[in-house]
Parts: sequence; structure tokens; C-alpha cells
Amino acid sequence: MTVADSLDSEAVQAAVLYEVTDGGVAVITLNRPDRLNSWGADISRGVYAAFDRAEDDEAVRAVVLTGTGRGFCAGAYMGAMQDLGESISGDTDVSKIVGERHPHFLTTLRKPVIAAINGACVGIGLTHALMCDVRFAADGAKFATAFPRRGLIGEYGITWILPRLAGWGVAADLLLSGRTFFADEAARLGLIKEVVAPEDLLSTALAYAEDLARNCSPASMAVIKGQLYGDANDAVTEVSARAENLMHESMVRPDLVEGITAFFEKRPPNFPALKQL
Repeated sequence: MTVADSLDSEAVQAAVLYEVTDGGVAVITLNRPDRLNSWGADISRGVYAAFDRAEDDEAVRAVVLTGTGRGFCAGAYMGAMQDLGESISGDTDVSKIVGERHPHFLTTLRKPVIAAINGACVGIGLTHALMCDVRFAADGAKFATAFPRRGLIGEYGITWILPRLAGWGVAADLLLSGRTFFADEAARLGLIKEVVAPEDLLSTALAYAEDLARNCSPASMAVIKGQLYGDANDAVTEVSARAENLMHESMVRPDLVEGITAFFEKRPPNFPALKQL
């Protein structure tokens, strides 16, 4: 490893923090508060590494994604965007900003991802938040698609996920106007599960995630996530037939016996860890 590689690795680790609670929840924190955690190569690489680590760790049963300071993720890093604008020549490589994965990779993870939106959530930051499975937001947090106000389009799957969460009319309004809205409106529109005081945000999201980790079968949650996103474009007859097969599979896993036994014994279940495929 060269000195440059080492420094780059250190920068990536500093840009995204990672820890695991005693309750089995990985907390992934975007850590560039000086730029409101705007999305750049350092954050993208750190985020991918952190989620891969959480997926591979059997002790992790749920993940919380949040940010430090006043921003969750305030869109693309404008320093990188300025460089991009000055160098547009028809073969612009936007992956240098976005990274190697599109935000919808969050929907392919087998573990539930909870967003704790602590502040500004804009552009690609909003797309990532919407691709999380459940969202909490601090009171006063600002949201915006912003794309038409920057001469851009609906990026990286937001036109797929936003209508599914909030309906066609709401999605058209937010995407076409690029207007700013706040956490309370986001909750009314169905984008946020709950708005909480800023000082209570992380503890609220962690309590929710730790409840999943403690009381829900990792195998069941993994299958259900696959159903939620995989069934989105299929006819109900196909979805129902596929669910019947998945139900038969679930009935021969030890999770079912443990779940029923724990219910009758009035104790927390002791579900087995999610094994690697």
C-alpha cells in the first residue's frame, strides 16, 4: 500500500463512521458536517464498505443510517459538481460523484435499514433516504428533490420509489417543483414514519431498530424485504403464487418453531442469525 492509498483509506474511514450496538444494530454515520454530509467519493466509498460490513456480520440484525451535524446528506458535493460543470464534454463520468452503486442497492440488502434524518436531506441524499426501509426525521429537517432547480432530472431511481411511497400526485409536485419542504410535511405525505425532537432522533431510531433485532426473525425480514421490492412491478397473481412458495419455505425453518414457542412461553424469541448465502 502506498502512502497515498493509506491517506485515502483514512479519509474514507473518517468520512463514514461505523459502530455496532449491544442490541445488534449497526450505526452508519455520514461524517462530513462541514459540507452537510454532501455526497462525494469519500462518503460513497465509506458507505459501501460500511453496509458490506454490516451485511457480512451475523451479529448485526438491523442498520441505522444517519449524519453528523446539521445535515443528513445535502445532495451531491458541490465542489465536485463545479468541477464536473467545468469539464462537461459529452463523456462526463458522473460515477466519480455517485460512486459504483446506485442508491437502490439499499433495497437489495437483506437486513432492514432505518434512516435517522437529522437535517438537510436533498437530491441524492433524499434518494438514499427513500431507499431505506423506514425513516425517522428530526423536527425542522429540510427536504427537497432540487433537480429541476439545478438543471438536472430525477436521478437514480427516485422516480420509481417516490410515487410508491407518496403517490403519483405528490411525486409529480415534489419532482417538478424541486421545492423545499420540512419534516412535518414529509410525515403527512407518508415519507416519514415519525418526526421527533432532534435530541431524541437517534435514540428513537435505535429503539425501533433494536426492537426489530431483538424480536423479529432475521430470515423472515430478509425474505420480506425481497418481497417488498421484488413484487413492486408484478401482477398480484404472480406475487401471491410466489408468496405461497416462500411461505412453505418459512415453515420448515427453525425460526417458526422458536417464534411460536417464545409466544406461548411469553419470552423474547431467540432467532438464529442470518446465515451467509
